[in-house]
Amino acid sequence: VLRGALMDAFINTTPFGHMFQLCLVSMALTWLLSVITREYSWVDRWWSIGPAIYAIYVAWFDGFADLRLNIMAFLVTAWAVRLTFNFARKGGYAPGGEDYRWAVLRERLGPVGFQALNITFVSPFQCWLIWAFTAPVHTAWEHRGSELVALDFVAIALFVLLWLGETIADEQMWAFQEDKRRRKEAGEEVTQPFFRGGLYRFSRHPNYFCEIGQWWVLYIFAIGASGEFLHWTIGGLIALTILFDGSVRFGESISSSKYPAYADYQKQVSRIIPWFPKG
Repeated sequence: VLRGALMDAFINTTPFGHMFQLCLVSMALTWLLSVITREYSWVDRWWSIGPAIYAIYVAWFDGFADLRLNIMAFLVTAWAVRLTFNFARKGGYAPGGEDYRWAVLRERLGPVGFQALNITFVSPFQCWLIWAFTAPVHTAWEHRGSELVALDFVAIALFVLLWLGETIADEQMWAFQEDKRRRKEAGEEVTQPFFRGGLYRFSRHPNYFCEIGQWWVLYIFAIGASGEFLHWTIGGLIALTILFDGSVRFGESISSSKYPAYADYQKQVSRIIPWFPKG
């Protein structure tokens, strides 16, 4: 009973609790749209938008009076704009713009297995996760009014650095894929089927490294606000890291099946964390 009362108080009296109600709506809506359209990237389309809405609402709820909350909302919005732009130019918001990995997963699991996954993981879990990894803004809201500390400025610098890193990595991959597409359309031979230049010399997924890092940096703001190293909002970040790890392994299984030379790339270059290549 006490736990239920605390949950009701959280949902009804805190701005991030209000956003949990929006999270529940997103679960139902993305699942329903996936069933109607037979496209399963609706969660992907919400992925870059939801966190900005959550963070801005929490800052707005306090009348944009708290500097730390305003900074966090601004940084999350900058993250959202960049990711939304990158997803949109790849056709992610166009009809039929489904992530190619969903089709592979449907084939591997079969219709029944995939629909079971859709109604449990694809929509509900991932929508919850989007809300959960934004949760450090709630900790900052609980300690609103506290002054900025040195840790906040470290977090700002790290977030900007990672934001730039992800932008560069995505631009490098975009340029490579566009050149590859033009070569195929012109009937030219594609000698390098996957990209391993630029930042991808040091990490097979530098964009993922920066993506995960930005959300862990958001947690640093929560530490600066509360003065506590561990609190419940770290749970979403742990779940996010595990999800990205699984996503990378799944994506690389597809790449390995398509490109025999990818196995050498795996041996030579770090999977996620940037490091000097071998050989």
